[in-house]
Amino acid sequence: MKAYRSETTFQWVNALFFVGLCFTMISPMIHLLAVSLSDPLYANNKLVILWPKGFQTKIYESLLHMRDMWRAMGISVYITVMGTLLCLLLTSALAYALIRPAMPGRKLLLKLILVTFIFPVPLIPSYLIVKELGMINSLWALIIPGALGAYNVFIMKTFFQSVSAELVDAMKIDGSGEFGVYARLVLPLSTPVLATIALFHSVGTWNAYFGAMIYIRSKDLFPLQLKLKNMVASSMTDSGLDSIALDSGVHSSPETIKAAAILFTTLPILIVYPFLQKYFVKGAMLGSLKE
Repeated sequence: MKAYRSETTFQWVNALFFVGLCFTMISPMIHLLAVSLSDPLYANNKLVILWPKGFQTKIYESLLHMRDMWRAMGISVYITVMGTLLCLLLTSALAYALIRPAMPGRKLLLKLILVTFIFPVPLIPSYLIVKELGMINSLWALIIPGALGAYNVFIMKTFFQSVSAELVDAMKIDGSGEFGVYARLVLPLSTPVLATIALFHSVGTWNAYFGAMIYIRSKDLFPLQLKLKNMVASSMTDSGLDSIALDSGVHSSPETIKAAAILFTTLPILIVYPFLQKYFVKGAMLGSLKE
């Protein structure tokens, strides 16, 4: 079928527009990479845009030999993995209970969950609860409070409602109880929404640093994002960036250190995302629409 010239022109314009849009999204990362690979003299004077000047990789060698960075990386990985698993367990269990007609008080519970979605818990009551539970200066303070969210519950509940009622009835006729239906039927059929919720929660947990600022006292328990925040907030005269340069023996500027640290903290979540991307669109769409 022959395409009209106007249609071809539109396709070219559309393609160029989205290529330009993609470039605006990745250009900050390209800029950070160029700065981190540039000579400190050029980086400190803001002379690097999208291509390194005075190419060098010593700052990455410095970061890779920093024990504090690897400890913070391990802590971030731990709270992200544990928090995501706990989120999936609690969210899926609650969402399944909410779709069962025989559950007592189901409508009231839905209304209460909706209230928490509209009116989130303020900071001071949240802090007092965490303190009373003895989780101050504990990694559980970064895992448990955010493990269950109303938004995730509603998405998963809507997705679970799309599971065939005939399959549920057939499993119950075969002798399966509610837990058997939940574990052997509903969860295996819900891979897209589970991956979607896992992506939402893992990215949010990985990028969060405010909770660690509030609840964590020991520097040995700082996650990666809080350590990065402290590094970015430091200046060359502060102990944070000075210690990096002195311990590594590498002469670096604050700009190269900040750029390299930002890329270092962003890379792990960028590696995980492609493995969940194929489920993301399907899970988000099916979890937000009800037949």
